[in-house]
Amino acid sequence: MNLHHVISLAGAELWLLPDKAIYWPQERALLVADVHIGKAAAYRRLGQPVPHGTTERNLARLDAAIVAHPTRRLIVLGDFLHAPESRTPQTLQQLADWRARHPALSITLIRGNHDRRAGDPPASLGIEVVPEPLLLGPFALKHEPEPHPTHSVLAGHVHPAFSLAGRGRQRVRLPCFCMGEHMSLLPAFGDFTGSMTIEPVPGQRIYLVGDGAVWPLDGTGLATPR
Repeated sequence: MNLHHVISLAGAELWLLPDKAIYWPQERALLVADVHIGKAAAYRRLGQPVPHGTTERNLARLDAAIVAHPTRRLIVLGDFLHAPESRTPQTLQQLADWRARHPALSITLIRGNHDRRAGDPPASLGIEVVPEPLLLGPFALKHEPEPHPTHSVLAGHVHPAFSLAGRGRQRVRLPCFCMGEHMSLLPAFGDFTGSMTIEPVPGQRIYLVGDGAVWPLDGTGLATPR
């Protein structure tokens, strides 16, 4: 079974990864959306009892994806930092240590709604911050899922998930990629982000993320192993 799933979109080959990221081999680019670094730290500063270690786990997953694929560029489709309260000394040090492990990696952040509130990442991280859309090849890379007049849109923001129904009224809800020729949605990369159940529109297809693999949804609503 292939852990990732290869699709052709707008004439480009894309790999949908079980780490909730897209690898674009032609550009040697890794695309992620909605990392929300420091979200748990922001909640704790507000007095909420939330788990520790989410930033460390998210950065470790980024490490693994970068190492597993020949990546020269990381592109974040918005919401890298969660909030101003995310800028704790510990979180900033974790980011600095992570960046030091990838000094040659080009990183671009397409500014999302949380980035506008949290502020741009520290300049010492060497992250290029740009407004949406970023036009690259056939794609308009964006945070907000709004159509583009000439390019196929890859976007985040929604944190898409799909609900599967089983026997005995069983239901399971999984993060997903929702891919279409004109509009595609990436799942949230961050672990502590929540999600929104979606239904694909005509021309879009769902790819579920679960059990360490990517599972295309067939026409009957069942996930098909690859």
